[in-house]
Amino acid sequence: MSGPSGVTPQTPATLPDRAGFCARRLVKGSLLHYHLKMSLKKHVALAVLLFCALRPAGADVIQLKDQAAVTGKILAERPDSIVVDVGYTVLVVPRNVITDISRTGNAAPTQTPGASNPVVSVNAIPQFFYSDNRPAATRDVQDLVRQIGEAVVQVRTPGGLGSGFFINADGYLITNFHVIEGETEISVEVYHQRNGQLDRETYKQVKIIAINKFHDLALLKIEDKTAPRFKYVTLGSSDELSVGDSVFAIGSPMGLERTVTSGIVSTKTRQLEGELYLQTTAQINPGNSGGPLFNLGGEVVGVTNMKITFGEGLGFAIPVELVKNFLEHRDAFAYSTDNPNNPYHYLEPPSRTKNKPAAQ
Repeated sequence: MSGPSGVTPQTPATLPDRAGFCARRLVKGSLLHYHLKMSLKKHVALAVLLFCALRPAGADVIQLKDQAAVTGKILAERPDSIVVDVGYTVLVVPRNVITDISRTGNAAPTQTPGASNPVVSVNAIPQFFYSDNRPAATRDVQDLVRQIGEAVVQVRTPGGLGSGFFINADGYLITNFHVIEGETEISVEVYHQRNGQLDRETYKQVKIIAINKFHDLALLKIEDKTAPRFKYVTLGSSDELSVGDSVFAIGSPMGLERTVTSGIVSTKTRQLEGELYLQTTAQINPGNSGGPLFNLGGEVVGVTNMKITFGEGLGFAIPVELVKNFLEHRDAFAYSTDNPNNPYHYLEPPSRTKNKPAAQ
């Protein structure tokens, strides 16, 4: 089990807003003592280029799902896209439309009808997380919960518990930073659907991959050797939300696992402690921290992490755009055992006394 060590858990932070309310993060404390600390698929306009002339020598060939191809030089490979120089412009090709990639030196030759020319290709690299920025078709919450509920988990620590959700089948999951802050042991409870029933299974080999304490996000990975492939969610777009849109949350409020609450988006730009949050009427309680907030397309639009402590229907979630940015730049937030609670290393500021010129 990997986790921050030698750190004393901090007192739950109270976040005052301009109206004088106190929003507190929610993590369910042990023995029911609550700390009140909450623990189109992004198709970039892609011009499909059909070349009638011979392909340039040494070019990379990207095969697309519609049997078209893009030929050029691969400049960069991102978790969700490939950047290709086609000579007079640069294209960003989403991975979810790619079937194969033929690298330089192994470019697929032009096929002659009736001939069996071999094509040496490399399968596209699996995405680290799955994202869809198009408005998804509205579905019934009951159907969505049956489909994606298995991807929502419970994150347990000696100091309490929170929620989380898988972003891919390899066991990577998102939760709140404050759920694991200062903890030395982390376990994840997953509810596998088998033979029409849900089986609870606890995984204790959990590694911290990256943390961003400023946006209250943490990336974990289950490393149990017996772990299966996990169900995962799709990340949507909070930018596409409108005030009044219906949303629902799945988590473990008060330790009651797999609890579903629904509501609407009250505002998309609620400012608390210098950050913008989604405000929702979906009930958020201690234990919901780190859990997903879904739209009615079954896509994650936020990560629940706070509520107004003396009001109802005043919950808050981190917009999913911040989550995607965190995942795309996870190397910059990589967890370090040398500095457990902060991925950054701050240099000592310049000092006037140290750099004071010698007396003449």
